[in-house]
Amino acid sequence: MTINDKDLSGRQAQGGVRSSGYPAAAGGHPWRRYVALGDSFTEGVGDPDPRRPGGVRGWADRVAEELSAGHTDFAYANLAVRGLLLEQILARQAGPALVLQPDLITLSAGGNDMVFHGSDPDKLADRLDDGVALLRSCGATLVLFTGPDWGSTPVLGRNRSRVAVFNENIREIASRHDAVIADLWGLRELRDRRMWDQDRLHLSPLGHYAVAMRVLDALRVPHPLPPLQAGDLPRGDWRRARAEDLVWARQYLLPWAWRRVHRPAGVTEPTAKRPAAAPVNSSGEPAVAMEGQA
Repeated sequence: MTINDKDLSGRQAQGGVRSSGYPAAAGGHPWRRYVALGDSFTEGVGDPDPRRPGGVRGWADRVAEELSAGHTDFAYANLAVRGLLLEQILARQAGPALVLQPDLITLSAGGNDMVFHGSDPDKLADRLDDGVALLRSCGATLVLFTGPDWGSTPVLGRNRSRVAVFNENIREIASRHDAVIADLWGLRELRDRRMWDQDRLHLSPLGHYAVAMRVLDALRVPHPLPPLQAGDLPRGDWRRARAEDLVWARQYLLPWAWRRVHRPAGVTEPTAKRPAAAPVNSSGEPAVAMEGQA
């Protein structure tokens, strides 16, 4: 399935799992400035688009496009940077996010900690709780994400129990701070390998599309995104699947893990693709930053 803007036009809003906390205001929704925080998941890696900053689109861009429809004063910033750990995300992005004076924030963090560092999910949750308290102090609606179920994915599936514990902590944090949950653990579509890039670490365009739907549904925002209609997977056997797993580990997982742990000296750190809050135009490129914003 190819997803483009023409495919999405003229469709009726679809139902889905929704949060109970933030009903939409008259006119669709109450938000006018959205800031996305996180790592490669939020940056949009796996969803290439050469027209966009960093050459990627992603679920956050798709959400911003839907939220901007009919709202000429809507602005969007994406501070996410691939490869960051939870502590780095909060330290580098929370302050700049608050400076942008958002009324809607999305935060996804902790995946790299558990996948590449085997971090304790309870200790991660303690740090996340502090970050959530800070971000909620500005009064913005905050969306948090549960981690997806990697149970059927080789190697990554070994983190399943830690992800499940972290998810329960995230739900408790969201309840305590009146945040919205976009539940990816319960998003069964993400168990389909077509939702993932060839590296199996990042979402494919289909996966980013599915997550965008989940976020909009969690916010109770009517949207024209239709249900996914992907083609059938070719049949295979366990020998072929095993061979593909070994190729994947050699070509993608091991090199990726090495780069995360052993970043060469002198390598320039990646930067946020949309550091300023700006309107979302039809090409997806950021327009001029809104007055008074960095």
